[in-house]
Amino acid sequence: MIRANRLILILSLAALAAGCVSAPSEGGGDGEPAAGAAQGDTQSLVQSPGDARTRAKAHTDLAAAYYGIGNMGIALEEARIAIASDPSYAPAYNVQALVNMDLKDNGAAEASFQRGLKIAPTDADLNHNYGWFLCQTGREQQAMAHFTAALRNPLYTTPSRTYAAAGRCLLQRNNVTEAADYLDRALRLDPNNVSALLPYAKLQYDRGRLTEARELLARYNRLAPPSAEALWLAVRVERKIGDKIAENSYAAQLRLRFPRSPEYQALQRGEFE
Repeated sequence: MIRANRLILILSLAALAAGCVSAPSEGGGDGEPAAGAAQGDTQSLVQSPGDARTRAKAHTDLAAAYYGIGNMGIALEEARIAIASDPSYAPAYNVQALVNMDLKDNGAAEASFQRGLKIAPTDADLNHNYGWFLCQTGREQQAMAHFTAALRNPLYTTPSRTYAAAGRCLLQRNNVTEAADYLDRALRLDPNNVSALLPYAKLQYDRGRLTEARELLARYNRLAPPSAEALWLAVRVERKIGDKIAENSYAAQLRLRFPRSPEYQALQRGEFE
């Protein structure tokens, strides 16, 4: 799930860099500046005239770009400059919070999220990201309130990612029925939502819906790098379906790619359930 979590955040930031009030997931993308060029841009931005909001947005976009390529130090500094330029610019707190979240500074991340939401309480991306942060820190019930707030925003352009995040959060509380509903909604809106595909495939497997689980896994494997979790689920799906060739193929990939994973250890022990 770590890769998917990261993708949620990066998708949020891609929208922000395009000029939206946004900031997952499971960095880097077309159009992002190289580190040297971005540093030059930063210097010119600091020295150039312009209103406070323009400067804040420019530095927030730079912070988002640096976050996307994993340069957390410069991302944090750009977010700081953005906030200093215009303390009322909510997206700057959003990026600052995400960087601190990535750095495992939960106290700083929470403070940034709350400051941003105090300025823009209905902002969908702030609510989405804060909801995911709350879910990751064991506060699933509070998280759902923020996911709901994001989904209520009529201008929100990526509700699929919030439905997916909410579904995964509900799985942490073992609320399988409601989680399945959220994941299904996510995939109806975006059939290629990587964050929803794997957990929904697992739910379908658990329900005995093997054909649906197989189709979801096939779609996931076309879109995402191989993972031990996905390969292990594929082994078990094909085993129950009775396709020995596919089962052996997935098992071989699991052995070659992830020989030290808990999933491969379970395969060696024959613990399929």
